[in-house]
Amino acid sequence: FGLFMLAAVGAGVMVAANDLILLFLGLETLSLALYTLAAKERRNSEGQEAGLKYFILGGFSSAFFLYGIALIYGATSSTNVSIINETLRGAVRADGNDVLLLVGIGLLLIGLGFKVSAVPFHVWSPDVYQGSPTPVTGFMASVGKVAAFAAFSRVFISGLIYRADDWRPAVWVIAVATLVVGSVLAVRQTNVKRMLAYSSISHAGFILVGLVAAGQVASADANLGTSGALSYLFIYSILVVGTLGIVSVVAGKGDNETSLSAFKGLGKSNPVLAIGMTVLLLAQAGVPLTSGFVAKFGIIRAAVSTEGYTLAVVAMLAAVIAAFLYLRIMVSMWLSEGSSSSEVSTTMSTRLAIGLCVGATLVFGVLPSLLLQFTNQL
Repeated sequence: FGLFMLAAVGAGVMVAANDLILLFLGLETLSLALYTLAAKERRNSEGQEAGLKYFILGGFSSAFFLYGIALIYGATSSTNVSIINETLRGAVRADGNDVLLLVGIGLLLIGLGFKVSAVPFHVWSPDVYQGSPTPVTGFMASVGKVAAFAAFSRVFISGLIYRADDWRPAVWVIAVATLVVGSVLAVRQTNVKRMLAYSSISHAGFILVGLVAAGQVASADANLGTSGALSYLFIYSILVVGTLGIVSVVAGKGDNETSLSAFKGLGKSNPVLAIGMTVLLLAQAGVPLTSGFVAKFGIIRAAVSTEGYTLAVVAMLAAVIAAFLYLRIMVSMWLSEGSSSSEVSTTMSTRLAIGLCVGATLVFGVLPSLLLQFTNQL
């Protein structure tokens, strides 16, 4: 629990930081706690492998990020996000400092791309999500991703917005690759946690689409990209916590039953749990009257409003492909014969947490204005 609290503190620092050095300290605080949590089951070889992979690759990404901070400082003489923004406002550079700035932007993109599981920096995500204890996976997929995207938005939208023409094409390519790879590879998996890992990669692609739209500074609708990305991030966090909470219940005490076959017959053995899982999966697929539809609609609307028609089409196709993944899990729950692993029980606290996630999913789906009014003000 101490590690969870330490990770939460690091995430909070990342969200609130207005200085790149402070942001880096928050990132490392979050990351070091997550490295340890991923490998906390010392007798589980998959958990040890997950922790080691996450630690090694995370160390490399942190090095890229720190070197990027150094180059940004060399180009702007500051690590404060607001001062960097003011320095770059209306500045046209053609000397060596411009090279420092461009390389620094690229290194920051690599470092943050790893943290948000964007392609091609996603290779750690499936193995770490599968090998980590399921509650840790849920924490990592929600709190970790929120903090990483908050940092991404703070750096690129708040600090480097006047150099959007330099970083937006790269983020555009990464967003397309993330959408396609996450959606296509998700449907090939047989482990539910691994499925959700690739699904989270696809969701990261949607959020990147919103950030690309937010980078269209010449468009009057650029703010739709920021509000859409924030709404999507909030809704995704609720969905992934609820979904992985149910996976944790089905997996049992040993956290071993996470294959697709473990969900066979869940609709008969525990229909309430299966209904909750179905609602959360439909929301991730973007079915109307769920919060997932509101999230995806906001992102696609932002892309179209800023003339990102190609991104909008790719996002819609990725959503259609990913829907097959969620359909596989639902078919396994409702139409397949049950097994002994489907006999699951839940505690009151677990039922409350899952119920809150399902309830929020339906409430925001029917009354999206409750969320959109808030994010539009940010």
